[in-house]
Amino acid sequence: MTYEPTAGILAVELARRSAGSARPDAPVVAEREPRPARLAATRVRMAGSLRTVAGWVEPSRRTAKVCQPS
Repeated sequence: MTYEPTAGILAVELARRSAGSARPDAPVVAEREPRPARLAATRVRMAGSLRTVAGWVEPSRRTAKVCQPS
């Protein structure tokens, strides 16, 4: 079995970072500002576009034959 010294050094360093992040004096990363919701505007535009297309596709009331029960 071969021993890779780089892997050992990396494992020790990562273990130290993981254990050190739970210390009371660990560095604190500031929270980022929340990104604006771009999906809501896209959904509104898409809904409007689909409604417009549906208006073009639906038959007019004058030409549509209404089924009457017999």
